[in-house]
Amino acid sequence: MFLKQYYLGCLAHASYLLADEASQTAIVVDPQRDIQQYLADAERLNTKIRHVFLTHFHADFIAGHLELRDRCGSDIRLGARAQAEYPFVAMKDGDTLEFPGLRLQVLETPGHTIESISILVFDLAKDRDKPYAVLTGDTLFIGDVGRPDLRASLGWTAKDLGSHLYDSLHDKLMHLPEETLVYPAHGAGSLCGKKLSSDTVSTLGDQLRNNYALQPMTKEEFIRLVTADQPDAPAYFTYDAILNTRERPTLDQTLRQSLQPIELDEVLAMGDAGAQLLDVRDSAEYAKGHIAGSINIGLGGQYATWAGTLLDRAKPIVIIAEPGREEEAALRLGRIGFDHVKGYLRDGMGALAERQDLVWSTERVSAAMLAEDLASQTPPLVIDIRMPGEWNARHLSDSVNIPLTHLQEHIAEIPRTRKLAIHCAGGYRSSIAVSILNQYGITNVIELAGGITAWEAAKYPVIAPPLP
Repeated sequence: MFLKQYYLGCLAHASYLLADEASQTAIVVDPQRDIQQYLADAERLNTKIRHVFLTHFHADFIAGHLELRDRCGSDIRLGARAQAEYPFVAMKDGDTLEFPGLRLQVLETPGHTIESISILVFDLAKDRDKPYAVLTGDTLFIGDVGRPDLRASLGWTAKDLGSHLYDSLHDKLMHLPEETLVYPAHGAGSLCGKKLSSDTVSTLGDQLRNNYALQPMTKEEFIRLVTADQPDAPAYFTYDAILNTRERPTLDQTLRQSLQPIELDEVLAMGDAGAQLLDVRDSAEYAKGHIAGSINIGLGGQYATWAGTLLDRAKPIVIIAEPGREEEAALRLGRIGFDHVKGYLRDGMGALAERQDLVWSTERVSAAMLAEDLASQTPPLVIDIRMPGEWNARHLSDSVNIPLTHLQEHIAEIPRTRKLAIHCAGGYRSSIAVSILNQYGITNVIELAGGITAWEAAKYPVIAPPLP
């Protein structure tokens, strides 16, 4: 038996390839949409990918099940409660796939979604009766469990799914042998839970001892606990969950359409007509010079998540990138189903060498410069665009907290006659925020380079709750 985890850091997503070399069979579970790594490993093992499982209809990325089906002829296997446009094999509780050295057994584990399944993995050369591992999808994470509130728009209440989740954990997963390895579909940074560990594998025994959601409690207490204080779910989550149920173009097809160079004049015309000009360069480069009206979401951070959160799915996207990085930008958008990229600016910002009248810059200041500004007779208003929990932990005196996820909702409340100082933790999100403010004509703005991290490193004071 062969089992490999693939971890995609920018989406905090884990997928898996299992192989039985005796039967030359490989199985992929919860694949990302760009599938080349699975194909390469299957070929190296002299196996063929014959089956692809989705543990549930993922909300934060588009899975690669159709890509594997079309490339390898793999069948698609989903939980018995799943409904989809494409043909699939419905796997109910206890259904198995068995090979000479490997057995997979499905457990229906609804809760995060109604169609969620977990997959028991038996290494038959070691033990035919006890599972070696369990692939838990988003039912059980390392340190957390799947949030049950993401399907409200599709008719499932958090209370109903929370009740299912409690039963799935207490009646099924928590009864597995403690040495069973737990392999989830997401890790720290995912918005599919609130306390996910940075570890990507654990044992059930460790989770029974250390996972807050697996401690003794009533079902009602569990539901209250797992539904409280969940992070905001981006609007694209429902879009992706639905798209994962549908027949759609493959990633290769969409990239062939989107990787088209566009001349500057046409890009400007498209922007005037409502297209989104997405500048994916580093925030420091964006600050030096960018096309007026563009939005900066850099490839160096949680690019796909923020693009999915802030960009409009109904408006075309034109990418502005350093030459050579256009494909990466389009590919990572494709991973979340943002296939409405119309092309990229030929030569990137080099296309504006003779058009400096179209180039804006952002004033980035050091912590010392901001401190001096704040001590002046006309101090700027400090807007902290981090999440409320971050702000409550520590913040600059007299700062106002407007999370980036809600910035556009509060645009009307932001003063236009006063200088603004924008910051986040390290500078990634603040650059996005400044670009959004500029789009709304708010330009008397400075940005704290390095965010509150730089402020504290320079030994300037912050407001923090007293130590217990």
